[in-house]
Amino acid sequence: MDTISVKDLSKELEESISKLSSQNGLEETGIVTRVGDGIAWIYGLRSVGFNEVITIEGENGQTVDAFALNLNEDEVGAVLLGSEASVRAGAKVSLKGEVLSVPIGEEMLGRVVDPLGRPLDGQGPIKAKSTGLVERPAPGVAARKSVHEPLMTGLVAIDTMIPIGRGQRELIIGDRQTGKTAIALDTMINQARQKTGVVNVYVAIGQKLSKVSRLVERLKAEGVMDQTIVVATGPSDPASLLYLAPYAGTAMAEYFRDNKGHALIIYDDLTKHAAAYRQMSLLLRRPPGRDAYPGDVFYLHSRLLERSAQLSDDLGAGSLTALPIIETQAGDISAYIPTNVISITDGQIFLETDLFYQGVRPAISVGLSVSRVGGSAQTKALKSVIGSLRLSLAQFRELAAFAQFGTDLDDEAKQSIARGQRLTELLKQPQYSPLALWQQVATLLAANQGVFDKVPVEKLKTVQHALLAELESDHKKEMDEINKGAALTDDLKKLILDTAKKEVKNFAGE
Repeated sequence: MDTISVKDLSKELEESISKLSSQNGLEETGIVTRVGDGIAWIYGLRSVGFNEVITIEGENGQTVDAFALNLNEDEVGAVLLGSEASVRAGAKVSLKGEVLSVPIGEEMLGRVVDPLGRPLDGQGPIKAKSTGLVERPAPGVAARKSVHEPLMTGLVAIDTMIPIGRGQRELIIGDRQTGKTAIALDTMINQARQKTGVVNVYVAIGQKLSKVSRLVERLKAEGVMDQTIVVATGPSDPASLLYLAPYAGTAMAEYFRDNKGHALIIYDDLTKHAAAYRQMSLLLRRPPGRDAYPGDVFYLHSRLLERSAQLSDDLGAGSLTALPIIETQAGDISAYIPTNVISITDGQIFLETDLFYQGVRPAISVGLSVSRVGGSAQTKALKSVIGSLRLSLAQFRELAAFAQFGTDLDDEAKQSIARGQRLTELLKQPQYSPLALWQQVATLLAANQGVFDKVPVEKLKTVQHALLAELESDHKKEMDEINKGAALTDDLKKLILDTAKKEVKNFAGE
């Protein structure tokens, strides 16, 4: 660490400060007293504000930007946005005259950028016409409207039991390698396939850059990248960039929300974000609390997630939906950061490791997952066919546990297990294959009416695909009506059920 004591400043440094003071005053200029681990301590700059950008004169005429995070009585703690290699104690510091901001606008679509808006995809500079503040207040109560419009993920298990609405904050939580990013990616793909007009913003916080590269390639292959912004940081990036990434991504997404559009933002993941903030806070000498996190770590995420909202009609009725991701250790949902984010969000999708390894994917725990928006974020058609799906699955998981011990079960319990096995099979979905609304409605209607009860579980997917293929080829007009969200008529129900019975009969006759 390169350091110099404020009390024992050499005559040369005192003269430098005196000179700076006489020219601009300590209000606008200062001097670095010590630097190390990405943090610069500065004497002077008495008029600096929180998150204000400052410029440090480095060696060889280089300059390094930083932003003020600690505003103490006699010194300022600033986090460097570049390398500290050229910064030395005694370096002159001046205010840049701006608060931390990033480029925003339509020009950002299709690009991969860092948290400062600098391109990482080799496609040349971004000519954005405007900038947005990295930190800004969340919309107030009067500026919001209740969540009322669904944001379809294309995943049957989520859209039916844990519905997500535009403007909602729904947490995706689970151990590593249980399919958290897969859910977010399928949701992004579904926005493009269903032509919803929702813009995707994917924020990678400390993710392996090879993973981000694969994700970007997949988005390009699916035709989603044109309506997506990727904000990427890797494990080797400084903590300052990991800290800024979700705020920068939110600023880019808010542009579409504030211009009567709809955006979806994915934070992957906020566990690494909290760890980066902890690192910066400890280096800034902030007192550590539980798990060595600073006391304001709850405020760190609450002021971020509160910016996602469904705006009122007076403000254009735009929306920003957030899917934050949190990684748990050994399924411990009651740990510090998970419980913090659960209390901020409007529900959570909990992924179970055991279910994942049993081949149930997405591995959603019915008991621990919840949406606090509920039926407000579902179409009438979907709501009418769900029935007791959640209860049936919960009962099945309980009874299946008893059945493992060879317990004698009555006929009703056996029927519940048989129905539960078929529902579980139908809710399985391979990655990159989100289903349209009509496909979900047709599948669930047939399942809840018992049409599939006689089909062996291992053949169920074959019958489902045959049913959906026939409905699409022979009854496309009627299926398009369901996609518009209208309630199911008796004629439509009869059409779907008759087609399903025919397919089951064809299967049995093979």
